[in-house]
Amino acid sequence: MAQHNTTGQIGEKLAVGYFSQNGFNILHTNWRHSRWEVDIIASKENVLHFIEVKTRRTKNYGNPEEKVGKKKIANLINAAEEYLYLNPQWKRIQFDILAITLTEPIEYFFIEDVS
Repeated sequence: MAQHNTTGQIGEKLAVGYFSQNGFNILHTNWRHSRWEVDIIASKENVLHFIEVKTRRTKNYGNPEEKVGKKKIANLINAAEEYLYLNPQWKRIQFDILAITLTEPIEYFFIEDVS
């Protein structure tokens, strides 16, 4: 497996722990529909969160959150629309990014309500 895939898997496992510790209920990880994927779908206080996790080993090439572009956000929204079609009970939703840098100590930067 390529190193960037391993880094992504490590980040997603850390993200699940981060959100669980911060009162989120993890509903799905790596939820897929067609060609779209949502890294984490979680709920907290009656809000459904669609979360993109971006992980980097260092900041040599910038911060992880800088690599989440308009296309990625558009894909996240498209996936969310399908999820909500299948699960219409949710009235409040939010799109978030969790940036993780695998330095010592590990850095977490949570950006809420990006769209």
